[in-house]
Amino acid sequence: LGYSKESRNHVEDDEVLSYITPSDLKSFGLIPELIGRMPIVTFMSPLDKDALRAILTLPKNALVKQYQHLFHMDDIALSFDEEVYDYIVEVALDYSLGARGLRSVCEAILTDHMFDAPGMEEKSIHITKEYAKAQIERSSLRKIPA
Repeated sequence: LGYSKESRNHVEDDEVLSYITPSDLKSFGLIPELIGRMPIVTFMSPLDKDALRAILTLPKNALVKQYQHLFHMDDIALSFDEEVYDYIVEVALDYSLGARGLRSVCEAILTDHMFDAPGMEEKSIHITKEYAKAQIERSSLRKIPA
């Protein structure tokens, strides 16, 4: 009866960092003076595709909205195919860039247009997945090891 019961002390490998304590940091080799300057020690789990896409598109100051506003200052309407958002998220995940990497991916895709925008006669730019892929391929992002 008692031997078949599952142990409650079992921790999955990907969850082990969520149980880190200041004494663990000390045993790892950090000096107590440095540990004392960290009032809270916490672990954050990686963001998934849905969370990254939400960061890219949903908030009031979402990255996509920031770039649209930037182009709007030059009287240019910037638009994206829906599949471009998914592609940007895929690239950020493939290169393990996280949420901060979304900006790097967007920069790689839009750099040429940002350079040309002030003198453009066209008043709209539409970004397709094919264009985004081509820009990523020729950017320095493709050199980042995954």
